[in-house]
Amino acid sequence: MQLYYNPYGCSLAPAIIAAEAGIALDFVHVDIFGTPHTLADGTNYLAANPRNYVPLLIRDDGTEISEVATILKTLADLNPAAGLAPAIGTEERLVLDQWLNFIATELHKSYSPWLFHPEVGEAAQDYAKALVARRYALVEKQLEGRSWLLGDDFSVADAYLYVTVNWAAAAETPLDAFPLIRAWFERMKARPRVRDAVRQHSRGPAVVAAA
Repeated sequence: MQLYYNPYGCSLAPAIIAAEAGIALDFVHVDIFGTPHTLADGTNYLAANPRNYVPLLIRDDGTEISEVATILKTLADLNPAAGLAPAIGTEERLVLDQWLNFIATELHKSYSPWLFHPEVGEAAQDYAKALVARRYALVEKQLEGRSWLLGDDFSVADAYLYVTVNWAAAAETPLDAFPLIRAWFERMKARPRVRDAVRQHSRGPAVVAAA
């Protein structure tokens, strides 16, 4: 399978879950800062993905899957024994879906585009930072008495949350008021497979071949 990615993108979350699940991925670098977005061979990324953002997962049968939350669950369900997502149809799966959607819509999309594009203006960025803080307060509450977002077990929701928390310093959304999130972040960084995924995902086009 191939994962179209960028070292600064939310494609890090699928990279983490693939590593945790023992799933091999071929990483295809996308330059998301150029116009148009391009692959390492200079071709326009739009030809591969009309949505024009990462991640994009190409399964072995050639089918394409986009959207972080969907890719995460797809990868987790390939190896149920890894315990990265509750079984389909369970109440626990509904809880997972709620948190994945919360991270996607309330955290991820507050960072991107608002906090990564100064051209939106100071007022818009200040509003986004305040919103992120309120959302992190809810995450902080969820982590009370829990090692991981859903409880005692690491899940795909933790991988997705890691992306936004990892952006916090660069986006100037401080975590000083959230000790449980900071402790959770240290646990994430200590996971061997997370470290492996971060190293692999950080590679650029010079060492990752295009499709």
